[in-house]
Amino acid sequence: MKTAVTRNSARFLRGFWVLIALMVTSCENYLDKAPEADISEKDVFGNFISFQGFVEELYNCIMDPNKGGAWNQYLFADETLNNSPYAFDNGNYWGNHGYFYGQSVNTRDNNSRTKRIWEYAWYGIRKANLALAKLDEEGLFQGSQEERDHLRGQALFFRGWFYFELARYWGGMPYVTRALGASEELTTDEFRRLNFQECALLMAADFREAANILPIHWDQSGPGQRTLGHNRDRINKFHALGYLGKALLYAASPMINEEATGTDSFNPELAKQAAEAFGELLQLADETGTYKMQSWDSWTDNFWRWNNERPGGDECIMVPTIYDRGRVRWSTLGATVPSSLGLNSGSSADVPTHNNTENYAMANGLPIDDPASGYDPNDPWTGREPRFYKDILKDGDQIINESGPDRFAELYNGGRHRSQISPPSVTGYYAKRYSPMGSELTISRAGGLQAYVPYLRLADIYLMYAEAVLFSPGGTPKASANNYAMTAEAAINVVRNRAQIPNIADKYTATNEAFFEEIVRERAVELNFEGARFCDLRRWNRNDDPRYLDKTAIDFARGSDGKPINIRERVVVRRTAEKKHNWLPIQVRFTTQYEGFPQNPGW
Repeated sequence: MKTAVTRNSARFLRGFWVLIALMVTSCENYLDKAPEADISEKDVFGNFISFQGFVEELYNCIMDPNKGGAWNQYLFADETLNNSPYAFDNGNYWGNHGYFYGQSVNTRDNNSRTKRIWEYAWYGIRKANLALAKLDEEGLFQGSQEERDHLRGQALFFRGWFYFELARYWGGMPYVTRALGASEELTTDEFRRLNFQECALLMAADFREAANILPIHWDQSGPGQRTLGHNRDRINKFHALGYLGKALLYAASPMINEEATGTDSFNPELAKQAAEAFGELLQLADETGTYKMQSWDSWTDNFWRWNNERPGGDECIMVPTIYDRGRVRWSTLGATVPSSLGLNSGSSADVPTHNNTENYAMANGLPIDDPASGYDPNDPWTGREPRFYKDILKDGDQIINESGPDRFAELYNGGRHRSQISPPSVTGYYAKRYSPMGSELTISRAGGLQAYVPYLRLADIYLMYAEAVLFSPGGTPKASANNYAMTAEAAINVVRNRAQIPNIADKYTATNEAFFEEIVRERAVELNFEGARFCDLRRWNRNDDPRYLDKTAIDFARGSDGKPINIRERVVVRRTAEKKHNWLPIQVRFTTQYEGFPQNPGW
C-alpha cells in the first residue's frame, strides 16, 4: 500500500529532484527569457536543432575527474601518495568533497573546475527525463524518426550514465523516470532507495534502448551531417553498449551481489549479460573500425597530446567533454611534476606508490613475484615491461629538456627531488601518464599540453569482457561470450600484446583463480591513474583486503653506477577500510528528510 509522505518530506523531494533544476545559475541561451520574449515549448522542443540544443546541455554536466577545483584528488585506492595525507586513507570518506559535491549547477560557464558529481548528476537526470517527456508529447516534436531516435537515445543514455556515476560511489538510488511537477504528491514507495543491483538493471534497460536507436557514429547519420567532423564526443551506440556492459558487470560483482543477495561471489547470469554487451560492442568495432586500439607508438594519445590537440585517439570512447586549456597546467602537470619546474603552484605532488609500481610485470610478461620472472629486488627497475617506463619516472630519468638542476631526477634519499624541493616526492617516483616528462618536455612546450583522464576506452572493454566471460556460467579463460568468438584469454592478450609483452603464460590460465588474479593485476597497470582502481577493489570486495592496504615508498641510495643500493620498502600509510567503506556517506541533509532515503550502512 502506498503511503503519502509528509508535507515537509514532499517539499524536500521536490527540492531534491525538481528545484535542483530551477536553482541553477542559468540555462542555455534559448531558454533564457527576456521580459519581452515569448518562447514557447514548440520553439524549444518542436524541431531537431532547438531540441538538440536543449539536450547538449547534458554534455556540460560531465565531471572531469582530474580538474574539479582546478586540481583534485581522484585516486582513492592504493595508487598514489601526496605530501598531505588523503582523507580517504584515514577512512574519512566524508573528505574530498571538492570532487564529489559542493557546487551549484552552472552549465554555461564551460569551466571544468566547477563541476561535481552529486549536483550535476541529479540535474542531468531531471533534464534527461524532461527531454524524454517532451518527445512523448503528442504533436510537439516535428522531425524525422532518425532525429527522434538521436534525441531519445542521448536522453536515455545520460539518465543511465548519471545514475551510474552516483551509484558507483554512493550505491543505489531511487530511479526516477519522469520529470516531477512542483506540486504533485509524492509516495515513499516510488522514491525508495534501491540497492545497486536493482538500480543497475534499470540503468541497463536505458542503455539497451539507447544502443538500439543511436547511430554507430554521428558523422555517419543524417542528423549528424549538420555538424560533420565535429561529432567526436556525441553519444553513440558504442557509449551505450559500453556502459550497458559496465553496469551489468558491476551489478554482477561480489560486493554488489552480496548486498543484493547475501552471496559474496559473482552473479553468473549478470556476468553473462555483461559479456554479451561487451561482445556486441567488440564485434561492432571489428566490423566498422569506428574505435580501435591505439598502436603502442601512439598509446599516449589516449592521455595527452601536444600543441593543444585533443587526446583520445582512436581508442577512447568517452572522455570529459569540457576541454579547458588553462586548467591543464595546474592540474595534470601541476600535480605530478616537480614543483621546482615552475609548472605548478608548489603546494602538492601526487606520486605513485612503490606498491603501485610492483603491479608492472617484467618484459617477459610474468609478474614480478613469479620465480621465473627474473625480477631482482636489488635492481628493481631493470627488465620491466614497456608500460612501466612510459608511466613511471624513476631516479636518474630525464624530467625536462632544459638545463639546470631539474634536468634529471634525483629521487634517492637526500636527492633534490626527494627532499630539497617543496613539496618533494614522498615515494621516490613521479607519474608520467598525463605528464610527458622526458626529452620532449620543455617549459615553452608545456603550455600546449592537453591531457585528460578518459572515462571509457577500448582496452577497458577487452579487460571487462575477459572478466565477464570468466564469471559467466561455465566460464573459463578458454570460454567466450555467446555472441562473440574471442575467448577471455585472447581478450587479455589483446591488451598485453599492444603493450609489447607476450601472451599470458599457461600457468595463469590453468585455473579460473589464477586467471582472475592476472585480470586484477592487468587492470591495475593498463588503467593505472584512470580512477578505476577504487571502484574495482570495492566491487570485488577487496577494498579492505590486506594486500591492498599498505601504501609504500622506496628508500635507497644511489650507487656509483647510478643504480639504487641499500633498498628498503617503507610503509607510509596503511589505509583504513572497513565494510562501511563499500559506499561513501551521503550528506546528512539528504538522509534525514524521509524514511525512504536512508544513510549508507555504518555512516
